[in-house]
Amino acid sequence: MAILKAFKGWRPPIEIVKELASRPYDVLDSNEARVEADGNQYSLLHIIKPEIDLPVEIDIHSEIVYNKASENLAIFRKNGWLIQDEKDCLYIYAQTMNGKTQYGVVGCAGVDDYMHNIIKKHELTRPDKEEDRMKHVRITNANMEPVFFTYPAQHEIDEIVNNVVLNNAPMYDFISNDGFGHHFWVIDDSKTIEHLIELFAKLPATYVADGHHRTAAAALVGNEKKSNNPKHTGKEEYNFFLAVHFPDNQLTIIDYNRVVTDLNGHSTDQFIEKLKTNFDLKEIGTEIYHPGRLHNFSMYLNGKWYSLTAKSGTYDDNDPIGVLDVTILTNQVLDPLLNITDLRRSKRIDFIGGIRGLGELKRRVDSGEMAAAFALFPVSMKQLMDIADSGNIMPPKTTWFEPKLRSGLVIHSLD
Repeated sequence: MAILKAFKGWRPPIEIVKELASRPYDVLDSNEARVEADGNQYSLLHIIKPEIDLPVEIDIHSEIVYNKASENLAIFRKNGWLIQDEKDCLYIYAQTMNGKTQYGVVGCAGVDDYMHNIIKKHELTRPDKEEDRMKHVRITNANMEPVFFTYPAQHEIDEIVNNVVLNNAPMYDFISNDGFGHHFWVIDDSKTIEHLIELFAKLPATYVADGHHRTAAAALVGNEKKSNNPKHTGKEEYNFFLAVHFPDNQLTIIDYNRVVTDLNGHSTDQFIEKLKTNFDLKEIGTEIYHPGRLHNFSMYLNGKWYSLTAKSGTYDDNDPIGVLDVTILTNQVLDPLLNITDLRRSKRIDFIGGIRGLGELKRRVDSGEMAAAFALFPVSMKQLMDIADSGNIMPPKTTWFEPKLRSGLVIHSLD
């Protein structure tokens, strides 16, 4: 039984929504955020990355930074740049990329669902990143940014979403600077809200697609508030956190690729010969080669592209982790041949989201910065959900979702 809760969202006026809505806090560093928000007093980056309003040398994890987030949120509310809806609502957030639109139901998920694994995870979180977002939630007393969830598509939910979209003009409708479309509807009809809540209650689980650290931070702060409230009832707003729920059949996972700094002492010819032990290798030439199917890889090395296909017996299709191409690449190449054993900490490997294209892999190698690049066939939604259902964890940097959710279209207050 998955919790979906309506809430009184804080939202920007239509006139400034494009300027206020920002990319998520974790897809740009402080310097990039300073540039992106330069000259834009409305940008939510002033709250989710408040260090941009402080000296460049500031420790971004210092108390003054978190306090600045709270101060800026108060200013946004005072100035009417964020206004609270008068009644509990659900919302629909649609995104358009390359002519394809995906529709998500925006509402609050339940802290208890996270604690009891009804909200399922597929990635490990780092304590330092969790604590950073927990401090941010505590000081703002709000979920400033939504998390990205998915669920097994349900026809009845689709019908409700379609009816809302077809019969109502969007409250917000704009194209962000990266070319992606963002469309947002408010659902304030009580019967529609009740029906959606009932349908979500029939789902056995929902899944974190993107935003594991934000999810963990929101749930853990909610649990803290529960523990510290002797009059806790379970109905307080802190028992819930902001999420956008997309049906799995509308989502596409983009490839997440790897580049390495060196060949661990091997010459190009030696490395290629060693690869032939566990891969059927074919030289493609100078034209970019995209992996064509599961267990087929693209490699760029010394000015040439190669096709690598894992040989039977080098992977286990019955193992939800062993079947992943990231696992095959690690077990057959990165670990034994390149001695890259810790993907989370090694300085000899970097990860590049497929949204940048394989030309970025070529550029990194041709520049001399990297020695070789490997492109992977994207993980499927079924693989993601199978791994989450089995209680397993994906290797680092396995999934990349695009477009990213814009932050600031709606905010959830914890009081």
